[in-house]
Amino acid sequence: MTQSDLVDIVAMRAHMPKRAANDAIEVFLEEVTRALSKGDKVVLSGFGTFSIGKVKDKQVVPFGDETKRKTIKGHKVVNFKVGKPFKKIVW
Repeated sequence: MTQSDLVDIVAMRAHMPKRAANDAIEVFLEEVTRALSKGDKVVLSGFGTFSIGKVKDKQVVPFGDETKRKTIKGHKVVNFKVGKPFKKIVW
């Protein structure tokens, strides 16, 4: 499903123009992104929880070749924990 598909579905089911549906989806995505960038959790009841996690620095040895040892710097990642109702449907 693409964002365009989602806009069509929201517009149809909410009986609203596509432009309004697109604006609503854009605002939703912007607010989720803003909250995560501040380090907040985003909890969507029945769907799941988005949060930011940190990955520590780690050493990697490609294909066991010690001469090519590299360090991957620590970075942030987005985590998603599935909610129970969503998990029941998908799994």
